[in-house]
Amino acid sequence: MANDRRNPPPPPWRRDTPERRSPGRKPAARSSARKRFGWVRPVLSLFVVIGLIGAGWLVMIARDLPSIDTLDLDPPRMGGLVFLDHEGRTIARRGAGHGREARVDDLPDYLIDAVLAVEDRRFYDHMGIDLRGTTRALIANLRAGRVVQGGSTITQQLAKNLFLTPERTLTRKVQEMMLAFALEARFSKDEILSLYLDRVYFGAGAWGVEAAAQRYFGRDARDLTLGEAALLAGLLKAPSRYSPASDTARAAARATVVLDLMYETGRISEEERIEAANTPVRVAREASSPGAQYFVDWIAEEARELAGEPRADLVIHTTLDIDAQRAAEQALTSVLDNDELSRGATQGALVALAPDGGVRAMVGGRDYAQSQFNRAVLARRQPGSAFKAFVYAAAFEGGLRPSDIRDDLPIAFGDWSPQNYGDQYRGPISLRDAFVHSSNVVAIRVAEETGRGYVARLAERLGIESEIRLDRSMALGSFEVTPLELATAYTAFNNGGQRAYSHAITRIETPDGTVLYEREDTRGLIVLDARTLTRMRSMMEDVVRDGTGRAASVPGRTIGGKTGTTNDFRDAWFAGYSDGITAAIWVGNDDSSPAGNAVGGGPPASIFGSFVAHAPREPSVAQPVWNEPVYEPEPDAEDEERRDPISSFLARLGGRD
Repeated sequence: MANDRRNPPPPPWRRDTPERRSPGRKPAARSSARKRFGWVRPVLSLFVVIGLIGAGWLVMIARDLPSIDTLDLDPPRMGGLVFLDHEGRTIARRGAGHGREARVDDLPDYLIDAVLAVEDRRFYDHMGIDLRGTTRALIANLRAGRVVQGGSTITQQLAKNLFLTPERTLTRKVQEMMLAFALEARFSKDEILSLYLDRVYFGAGAWGVEAAAQRYFGRDARDLTLGEAALLAGLLKAPSRYSPASDTARAAARATVVLDLMYETGRISEEERIEAANTPVRVAREASSPGAQYFVDWIAEEARELAGEPRADLVIHTTLDIDAQRAAEQALTSVLDNDELSRGATQGALVALAPDGGVRAMVGGRDYAQSQFNRAVLARRQPGSAFKAFVYAAAFEGGLRPSDIRDDLPIAFGDWSPQNYGDQYRGPISLRDAFVHSSNVVAIRVAEETGRGYVARLAERLGIESEIRLDRSMALGSFEVTPLELATAYTAFNNGGQRAYSHAITRIETPDGTVLYEREDTRGLIVLDARTLTRMRSMMEDVVRDGTGRAASVPGRTIGGKTGTTNDFRDAWFAGYSDGITAAIWVGNDDSSPAGNAVGGGPPASIFGSFVAHAPREPSVAQPVWNEPVYEPEPDAEDEERRDPISSFLARLGGRD
């Protein structure tokens, strides 16, 4: 009995009795199966957990999705803008001024076919997500090692444009797919395509196919030719790069690619493809000046604010001159595209102003298609020696004269030893020669003698609004300004000494002539006296005639200005005037890296000369007359010490300067 208690028989449900054993089943086989398939249950459990987590994640994403139920097929539209130059010529159009939405039924079949051939060939066959297209794009991207194809359908693109941000994350992509399915369930295919064509960006500020047709061809979308339709469809991949307003040859080449795709997919015949490819596409004249888009971008938002009726169609009268604008663009690109002339500079900006500060031309960069960053008004760079104009103007106001002599010799202030360009020095020279040949050490002596605070106040009085650091390097332009700012301040040297205020909009009205805004024609205050102005103009003209700015000269034209170059050739400037136009030109690299050996007397001066030679002449402003005395007696020793205390102090110490 004891043995039975210590080793009790197994319970009935554990006994391997014949009546419980399945026919032919062996205990060893069951044990082997457990070992062989024991991994199935944990793997299935893992999949279940992952599925639950994924489902929860999708639920959380879905909760944050916007509702498409309130999406209006006819949303309120922003009024169109028409920009005119100072002579009433059209510069550009922004927005769909006619206020008519794009409808698939109203558009040419070949326009729809062109868009589908480029963006979504199976649009009418999928339910928002094209698995075949997504797989094809994934394989192509893996083979290339980078993104070369996109797998998003038109519905997905519409979802992103309407509701989502452009960030590239997995969450945003999943939301895009969810919204695509929702849009497909809510709207018909034609309605989705209409929404897409009405909202997609075609470059040059044109949103929607109707605005693009007006912007590039000056006609409604329903009247476009096959070639024009192919060109618009080709913009969708990269609107800025392929814009005909920026590069007609590149846009035409892209349109040819679209025509080939249409032929390959059976949407047009071989004869239609050849005829469209051989028919020149003419871009509307107002769209043929790509650089003007910098100007339009700059003032578009201001125009709506000044008008106070953002949803009305507006006609904006501006100060721009189309002919001057084209001359500015040509001058900048011709120099920067020439390796010998550009000397390593890859970017540039130009601003030209009328005597009252009205912007006649503005080029914010080398290529608007590649970069819409407006360097003319946004780039802050050191002006270098171009700031010396304010140093000498302040000195003349303080009593110095162009004939005064100062030592052009090495100088040191503690650990700081400023040097002339090329480490060249001329010994005792006049202030006129020091300015003409851009002596750094003499400019510093003059600024110290005049007073840095006085120099800064004069620069601010003329139009420099950036903060000026009042250290010794101020005389060499070691702070930052914008090209527009520098051009504004230089205008006083060319308009009789008046303070100029840069501006671009003169009047805003509705298409029926109702004036909504008009700028007051106010004269600026006199900020330079006749004596200082006469001396500065004489010296600036000597810079172009005999000094560092000779590349800016134009036969038969009176031109004055000042060059500027910063350390390591990071920034090069020329600011000056001719007749009634004042301009500032900057060249360099966007990343502030050294630009080869580009100096102010190189690319910027060459650009200025080319611009002035081809731009329309602006009427000159009568300058006040002040006759410089023919004879000015040499100052005695006491007077010389008063005028150049730095040299006198160093001489008494027996030191070198």
